[in-house]
Amino acid sequence: MTTLTAIPPPDPDPDDVARELAALERHFAASSAVPGDLLPDDLPGDLPDSRRVRRLRAEVAEARALAALQDDETPFLLDTAKVRRRRRKAHEAARLHLLGQDPTMRAWQAARARRLLVVAAMVALTLALAWSTAGVQHFAAEGAESWSPRWLFAWLVEPFLSIALLVVVGARAYLATRGRPLDDRKLIRIERLFLALTLGMNAWPYLPWVAEPFSLSRLVLHILGPIVAVAVVTALPIILAAFAHLDHGITGRGTGPSYRRSAVNVDALIAQARDLIAAGVLPPQPGAGKIRDLLRCGMDSARAVRDALAQEAPAGGEVPR
Repeated sequence: MTTLTAIPPPDPDPDDVARELAALERHFAASSAVPGDLLPDDLPGDLPDSRRVRRLRAEVAEARALAALQDDETPFLLDTAKVRRRRRKAHEAARLHLLGQDPTMRAWQAARARRLLVVAAMVALTLALAWSTAGVQHFAAEGAESWSPRWLFAWLVEPFLSIALLVVVGARAYLATRGRPLDDRKLIRIERLFLALTLGMNAWPYLPWVAEPFSLSRLVLHILGPIVAVAVVTALPIILAAFAHLDHGITGRGTGPSYRRSAVNVDALIAQARDLIAAGVLPPQPGAGKIRDLLRCGMDSARAVRDALAQEAPAGGEVPR
């Protein structure tokens, strides 16, 4: 029997392997190449414009527009709504500040503040006197039976005292606003008398040697109204006199005479007044109003000139030249 022996294959030639690999590469390259080596610009025009193509084209166009605009800082130069609101408020505050420096506005503000203070003071004074009415009625009734004639007339004691006091206080307050404080001693004594009577009648039934038992809180409550009335009556004319002497810096002429308040040489005004008297323009003893109108000075200066001319005038009434 014959035995077959396997013959090993011959070793591959390296050149043959290289040729086979090159052939395989050419085959795959030829099968994967685009026919005709078409580029995007060479695509035929009859291809469909699909939705994906349109969307991608819009994205590319938007990206190119954003890339061109993102370096432009013009939007940062615009004011936002919040900035505009702040600028409007700042502009309004600046205008109000400038308006507050105007002399006429300052005069209006002073007049408004003075009016509010006068109203508040008079309301406080009226309430204080009304508070003390019950105490005065208790003092005047002296335990009279309710609704008896004496009990009823006791309610009238405080009102007529309060009305008389308000007349004096109102007159002094009004004249103080006109720059003519009324400091007559008789009026001041009348005020003090009315206030002392009101305070005494409120406090007497509750004093330590009268009230049994004594209560400090009751005494303080009954004298509170008269004390407030005394404070208002004392402070109000002083406050109004200070308002009357405010200098608002108004120098322009309006429809009436000038009321400038500035540093004026009274001696020079007196000399001018003498010349006007000599020329017959002013009477020998002129009033402050005529001096103010002709010399265009403040009322205080006009009064000073009038007083100086009155002191210089001899018994015959003629002012020396």
